[in-house]
Amino acid sequence: MNEQILYLSLPILALLTFLYLAFPPRTRTGTSLPLPPGPPAHWLPGIGSPWTTTYAPRLFAKWTEEYGPVFALRRGWRDVYVVIGRWKAAQEIMEREGGALADRPSHVAAGEVLSGGMRIVTMGSGERLVRLRRLLHAVLQPKLAASYEPLQTQHSHALILDILADPAHHQLHARRYAAAVILALTYGKTSPTHYDDAEVVAVRTCLGRLGSTMRHGAWRVDARGFGWLRWVPGYLGELRGWHREERALFEGQLEEARRRMDEGDETPCLVRHMLEHQAEFRIADEELAYVAGSMFGAGSETTASAVTIAIMAATLHPDAQTKVQEELDAVVGRERAPTFEDRPNLPQTVAFMLEAFRWRPVSVGGFAHRATRDVIWSGYRIPEGAVVIANHWAIAHDPEVYPEPEKFDPQRWIDEEGRVREEDRRFCTYGFGRRVCPGNHVANRSVFINTALILWAFRLRENPTAPIDSMAFSDASNMHADPFEVVFENRIEEGEMKRILGEV
Repeated sequence: MNEQILYLSLPILALLTFLYLAFPPRTRTGTSLPLPPGPPAHWLPGIGSPWTTTYAPRLFAKWTEEYGPVFALRRGWRDVYVVIGRWKAAQEIMEREGGALADRPSHVAAGEVLSGGMRIVTMGSGERLVRLRRLLHAVLQPKLAASYEPLQTQHSHALILDILADPAHHQLHARRYAAAVILALTYGKTSPTHYDDAEVVAVRTCLGRLGSTMRHGAWRVDARGFGWLRWVPGYLGELRGWHREERALFEGQLEEARRRMDEGDETPCLVRHMLEHQAEFRIADEELAYVAGSMFGAGSETTASAVTIAIMAATLHPDAQTKVQEELDAVVGRERAPTFEDRPNLPQTVAFMLEAFRWRPVSVGGFAHRATRDVIWSGYRIPEGAVVIANHWAIAHDPEVYPEPEKFDPQRWIDEEGRVREEDRRFCTYGFGRRVCPGNHVANRSVFINTALILWAFRLRENPTAPIDSMAFSDASNMHADPFEVVFENRIEEGEMKRILGEV
């Protein structure tokens, strides 16, 4: 009889064990405050995630309108996802509570396996993250970022000449610009860079793999209750192979830069600064290789997308374009090209850039944070362990901060005295708190100089037979515009433009 009871109990015990592992009870914190409101919960682990929906940030923006500035998604007994969709709430939670939200949720596939735990964007909080971010801040601080302006100017001139010669491929030219700048800035490469160069293709391949692996739902091992899949022979074999490839690529680039330094090459670059201060920041070679290699993905594709969005915005909003060009003609003229030194006198150009950031944010949905303690906001509790996401798309369309959010209006960034309003309406282009992108000073300079030069050199207009769809973007964490046609009309005679930009 006892044996019979035991046999009958085994399936029940197995089921209870599975349920406990899939839905572990949350530790009580002594607070009775509710979670933010939100859609009905999903109770099956690993399936039914809203992130598997196409263009999830747009869906979340609709839910922000329905449920409020902060809403919660629940899956199982413990999994809580909190999505922030309004500017004020983002400032109060992501900035003021930045210390509690510096962590990342676990990324087994993309973080642990593909990146070997060394890619900063997927790295959780801890000693290694502190060391690596200190290093990045040291080499990307505003003073050093300004020293890269001649390099950015040189390649932005080349971008204008590329468009002049082949306007149909303006998006490819923007990518070539970004790739060339990042490789030169990171590794000190001075040879001409093309978007189809072997090393650029190799790094782009790594970036594409990262993007596909980070997509929610792409790998079941990242879902609660399925972590055991990491021990299944062969299941993660493809990712492990990709990791070996990208590690060899990144370490090879580092060794090439070190060899050039040993041979007396004094070309300034980020890797040079990193190697010179490697002992000070206690950075191992493999960590340094990953920091440098990851910068291509962090800076190249996002910069190219931002420049392309500025081109799209100018083409679709001729009045805003004209206002910038009138300013450029008054401040710069047409006998020389705009420079970084002109920026303080170009508020309309800067405002146009800021509005382009807001109008179509590159990092459309933001990157996930993880709460390491309870965060209390407006009578609601964001529990310890919750995944917290600031939805850039929804924040960009906050009508209280950006009235008529669908309207492209650079004047929202200009105060009554004609100065740029960057602080009180600052958009979350580069993230929040302690996870803000450390390369923002370099990226801002790239987008500014290219916006100024493109609108100085060309009048952009839409081809009536090929209308632009301003919502046609890739469904990715960092989005890219689908191919679109632009008519580039020279504002300066071609020979004169080439002379000014240094081709002849």
